[in-house]
Amino acid sequence: MTVMTDDECRAFLRSPVRPAMLATTRADGRPHVVPVWYAVDDDGTILFNTGADTVKGKAIRRTGQVALCVQDEAPPFTFVTVQGSAAWTDDLPDVREWAARIGGRYMGADRADEYGDRNGVPGELLVRVTPTRFYGEADLAH
Repeated sequence: MTVMTDDECRAFLRSPVRPAMLATTRADGRPHVVPVWYAVDDDGTILFNTGADTVKGKAIRRTGQVALCVQDEAPPFTFVTVQGSAAWTDDLPDVREWAARIGGRYMGADRADEYGDRNGVPGELLVRVTPTRFYGEADLAH
């Protein structure tokens, strides 16, 4: 096992494409964890879309804090966790642009517009996470 540097964590988040597990806190203090598709912007922030009225959408607007975990599924196994502050917007051009970029990242560039149209609609949010802490371990099974 090797503890990863922040730069190694950032590189792991960028490629290859993997879903993240997003953790938020419900209003009553219970944890909430769900998978999300995400993208990493040039400035290092992590972006994803969600519905404004989902548990995660409500929690993000209430607390402004999230944690994410991304892992690979094959030995020797590596994971990265991110803690960060989350800002959101419902500005439709931004929501649609990033919904297309994220959808294209996971489903292929030829389907990007389809995901932009599907997820870039009223009631959807674009969430931008500014990482405050990274932690990653590589080669856990060695």
